[in-house]
Amino acid sequence: MGKIIKTIALFLFIITGQITLGQTNQEKAHEKGEKAVQLEDEGKFDEAIKLLEDAQKLDPNEIGYPYEIGYSYYSKKDYKKAAKYLEKILNDPKTDEHVFQLLGNCYDLMGKTEKALETYDAGLKKLPQSGRLFLEKGNVYFIQKDYNKAISFYEQGIKSDPKFPSNYYRATQIYCSSTEEVWGMIYGEIFMNLERNSERTSEISKLLYNTYKSEIKFINDTSFSVSFSKNSSMNIEDSQNPSKNKLPFGIGIYEPTLILSMINEKGIDINSLDRIRNKFVVEYFKNENNTNTLTYCLIIKIKF
Repeated sequence: MGKIIKTIALFLFIITGQITLGQTNQEKAHEKGEKAVQLEDEGKFDEAIKLLEDAQKLDPNEIGYPYEIGYSYYSKKDYKKAAKYLEKILNDPKTDEHVFQLLGNCYDLMGKTEKALETYDAGLKKLPQSGRLFLEKGNVYFIQKDYNKAISFYEQGIKSDPKFPSNYYRATQIYCSSTEEVWGMIYGEIFMNLERNSERTSEISKLLYNTYKSEIKFINDTSFSVSFSKNSSMNIEDSQNPSKNKLPFGIGIYEPTLILSMINEKGIDINSLDRIRNKFVVEYFKNENNTNTLTYCLIIKIKF
């Protein structure tokens, strides 16, 4: 499942209307809702549910309360009850991607995978740029070890919502375990710059470092080899204009540029890799590879 992001933002609405000496029902509900979220953060889900049910009675039109009740039941692994509350608000105009995500995850964890996919698709119909929902579709196939399908959804999520880090995270994992590690290196670098100082950042940092170590071989003091891509088929874009023919990015740009960046290096460690990555950027722009659409991700420096 993707990372469920619970947010108090659903409760932070502005109380409008005439100010009276006593609290309005909305204000009372808001206080209970804030306290409930604190209890959820402390893992006290039963207490949170009671407060949220009270808040819902006071303000039945606010969808944040049934969402949080659903989240509490989800956290208690009572997916059936969670789904019951989430289904009630699915067609509300204010429903956002988090509702579709959480409900779809409930279905998936109940073994209703097709219904989960239908829920994510319904969310994408309403919110076509949701990287979060593309992530969940990818995760369904990732768990099934159908990595080709999974990566297609992760990359759709990257294209639709390039600032959402989790699709890069999953794509990095898949590509660094494939014959096309080049894309794992690129997606991994982007991920580490979008999500700082988390456990996942540390995990991807180690994965990239180990991939560099395993795919760069020093044969002797004067020779070495790199292998980040096995795709050697030429992409013929225009048979009438050979100048437009392009080799795959891995062997056509990434590997040759990396080789130039490694001259005078004797091995891979934290310090040499820092020098190599700096040289890589210089060589990349010197050879005018910056016209490539991947430029923005290649200028990023990694910290290990």
